[in-house]
Amino acid sequence: MSALIPRPRTVVAPGAVHVPDWLTPEEQRHLVAECRRWATAPVPMRAAQLPTGHRMSVQTVCLGWHWKPYSYSRTAEDAGGGRVAPVPDWLVELGRRAVSEAYGKPADGYTPDAALINFYDDTAKMGMHQDKEERSDAPVVSLSIGDTCTFRFGNTATRTKPYTDVELLSGDLFVFGGESRFAYHGVPKVFPGTNDPDCGLTTGRLNITLRMTGLEDA
Repeated sequence: MSALIPRPRTVVAPGAVHVPDWLTPEEQRHLVAECRRWATAPVPMRAAQLPTGHRMSVQTVCLGWHWKPYSYSRTAEDAGGGRVAPVPDWLVELGRRAVSEAYGKPADGYTPDAALINFYDDTAKMGMHQDKEERSDAPVVSLSIGDTCTFRFGNTATRTKPYTDVELLSGDLFVFGGESRFAYHGVPKVFPGTNDPDCGLTTGRLNITLRMTGLEDA
């Protein structure tokens, strides 16, 4: 569904680019179907437990590398011990297209080897954090499907201001790299019932982030 008021492409910070309506409805439905499959096997979707003992409100399943606060492994010790599925070639190519779209140049060297799929229900949030478990400073690709959210994009020094709140709708692309690669960011609010039925998701929000970890198997 197209917005009544055009939403322009925006450079939120150096290296941080918001591209509205980037995914087609067909691409969104395909990603939703694949996410449903990934959420069940070989590693189930779960709410990760933080070092404090608290469970995150967001449900997560991973491809390529399993993320556990705050490290990566090939197996999901906190979710049954299975080895995570690889990142499929078509998703790698989607990531390259995303980086190329954001920065206006070829992204042939961009090869994401980890994907984190996060599901937000009506009350889920994500606190301000940095994506810094990776050994690579390659850009992070973020794809949104389903309910609209407020995405808070901050600075590299602190979880507090200055930050910019960006409204992410179903189909939106957000890429952050360069000077903004290690900026704090989070999701303080999801708006229930705002999804486009054409996206294939009836409730909640899916966020797919693609990353190059720079890690190698031991």
